[in-house]
Amino acid sequence: MRTWYFSEMAYHPAWKKGLDRGSLRVNFPNENLDPVEAGKLLNRYLDEFMACDEAGIDIMVNEHHSTATCMTVSVPMALAVIARQTTRSRLLTLGNPIANRPDPVRVAEEMAWLDCLSDGRLEMGLVKGAPYEIAPANSNPARLMRRYWEAHDLILKAMSTTSGPFSWEGEYFHYRNVNIWPRPIQQPTPPVWMTGMSVETGTMAAERGHVVGTLLSGGLAKPMYDAYRKRARELGWEAGPDRFAYAAIIGVGNTREEGLRRADQIADYVRTAPVVHEPFTNPPGYNSIGANVAILKAGQRANRIVTDRNGEQINHRTATVQQFMDTETVFAGTPDDVFNQLKAFNARMGGVGHLLFFGQGGDLSHRDSMDNIRLFGREVAPRLMELGVPEAAAAE
Repeated sequence: MRTWYFSEMAYHPAWKKGLDRGSLRVNFPNENLDPVEAGKLLNRYLDEFMACDEAGIDIMVNEHHSTATCMTVSVPMALAVIARQTTRSRLLTLGNPIANRPDPVRVAEEMAWLDCLSDGRLEMGLVKGAPYEIAPANSNPARLMRRYWEAHDLILKAMSTTSGPFSWEGEYFHYRNVNIWPRPIQQPTPPVWMTGMSVETGTMAAERGHVVGTLLSGGLAKPMYDAYRKRARELGWEAGPDRFAYAAIIGVGNTREEGLRRADQIADYVRTAPVVHEPFTNPPGYNSIGANVAILKAGQRANRIVTDRNGEQINHRTATVQQFMDTETVFAGTPDDVFNQLKAFNARMGGVGHLLFFGQGGDLSHRDSMDNIRLFGREVAPRLMELGVPEAAAAE
């Protein structure tokens, strides 16, 4: 199991005001941000990413828009800085919300440029994007997936075509001459990732051989992984753990109490991320009919509640750190505690090759964040690399 560190580089000083207003996204005015303080925080977060290169941990960056929960507004811009200041870490974009981007060829150019800059260390996530991004991007949610797959196919063709210009006449995109410079070091393209939480996503990812990741999703992960494995077998190949990724909050400490405290502070991100006015949570057409039926059957509001291993619903807004641990969105304690929790999780999932390590969040200090990274990199990550396919899964 490889480890990829990420932080949403949030502007947490404004969270209390946003919570009082009932929304931290889309319509939360940016007068609540101090640009000078934001700059200091961004530089601090970038220092923490640099520490991952020294600790032997790979790096993941994502992006969001119009929100106090994430100041990373451009994956390529953030990774350009990180690529220039690191030498060992693989660099994952998870990702580029390509259904909301107006120019897929520009995305292909940016990804190829990053692959060259980083000496071939790029892993490329092409994602749908969160429902909260629909309004800021002025997208049509009902057509989002058709637009996504067209952009996906165009980007991969642009990155892998080396014989000169080609034309593209699609439903959403039209180009007479596509011929990107530079082209990526990794051919035909850097490894491709996508994200999701549904059986449908697992099936679609398997049909393309992409890595599929799911973020803070608890019990929704295994059905998606199983659907991927099933579809891969139908297509004549076996999906190994390297096809699966899972994002979770990790708090490691020299004592169990310290690890739990760190995880509890980071989990404030999960408590605040869904705080947005209701019209922005599930735009009509954004979720498939099947996904909406599942939400209604569970009595859930979209993107607000997950379940623990017993099927009990846990509210993101009010959950304790132990409740988050019961949903397997948080792993915390001493290095031994965290390793054993992840080892058991890996067995339940049938083998997961990538851990997306949410190691900073909320008001966790820079000192705590750096110690969390270094302790995890020294005491946990090397042991995770030895985890493979659990015996029970291998015997199936």
